[in-house]
Amino acid sequence: MTTARIRATKFSVLDRSRTRQGREPGEALRESVRFAGEAEALGYHRFWVSEHHSVPGVAGSAPTVLAAAVAAATSGIRVGTGGVMLPNHRTLVVAEQFGVLESLFPGRIDMGLGRSVGFTDGIRRALGTDKDAMEDFGAQLAELTAYFTGGPRAHPEVHARPAEGLRVPMFVLANEAGARLAAEAGAALVIGGLGGEGKMLAAIDRYRAAFRPSALRDRPYVVVAGNVAVAGSTGSARRLLIPEAWALAYSRTHGVFPPLTPAEEIEALAMTDRERGFYEAGLRGHIHGTEDEVAAALDSLIERSGADEVLVTTASHDRPALLGSYRRLARLAGLPAAVSQSQGGGLDQVAHRL
Repeated sequence: MTTARIRATKFSVLDRSRTRQGREPGEALRESVRFAGEAEALGYHRFWVSEHHSVPGVAGSAPTVLAAAVAAATSGIRVGTGGVMLPNHRTLVVAEQFGVLESLFPGRIDMGLGRSVGFTDGIRRALGTDKDAMEDFGAQLAELTAYFTGGPRAHPEVHARPAEGLRVPMFVLANEAGARLAAEAGAALVIGGLGGEGKMLAAIDRYRAAFRPSALRDRPYVVVAGNVAVAGSTGSARRLLIPEAWALAYSRTHGVFPPLTPAEEIEALAMTDRERGFYEAGLRGHIHGTEDEVAAALDSLIERSGADEVLVTTASHDRPALLGSYRRLARLAGLPAAVSQSQGGGLDQVAHRL
């Protein structure tokens, strides 16, 4: 067994309730709840769920509802959203939902927020929004914060109960261009790009320089997010990434983001040149490999970025292999529960009970 270790930092999980070919969407949601218990047993810090609408490949359409189920099925891991897409909702309702979650599960709830809108024009019309709604994200963040803090609001006579007075950590999901909004809101930054591209690192620097302390957070906090796959060989780790890469390629060429397909079926496909281009692009920019390879890559990234936390977003059709990857990563990260279980074989017993 490798003795490689990643420098001390927190590791967390974002699970998007990815559906699998030939399986019902409800199964993906139940798997998310079970996966949260497995992540908790391994010692991961947070478990987040996501928001997608009318996407065949993703079952998670109501993140605060799913977060409640996850929190009820676990006991200590932090639970949140990665994220609630604020332009799709009224800020009052979002504040009320997180107020209820925090009241039911005090000290365990995270409020992760994004600014994406629906995938297609039809979805955006059904949600009652449009692409321009993203431009109001900064104002929405301020309005949402005010419902928790009792600060100035557009409707002073309206109170978000039971949210008012509660402290629910706010995280803003952003690309390099959105880091400024997280800084201005005084929120934690969640930014993609585990490959360590220069744009991501520059955005992190800008976020830290522009950060304004808020009632919900007094200092910058950076979470880097992306796919990490760990296996016994580099090739096996790469295979874990294949189903998601093909789903992305299919969405780019057919306009629909599909359920996950087994890697061996994808490898046997006769792809068009355009599909092949998107597929190969989808396999780049992730951290994958053996334990030694992944430990070296993550350790370097954490050093360069100064990240406070790593949010792992990997999904794959092969659930046992995926759990094996998260198990190996937890051991590399020195998560106490994973180290203890690797020594005593406890994880298999925990997973069996779940």
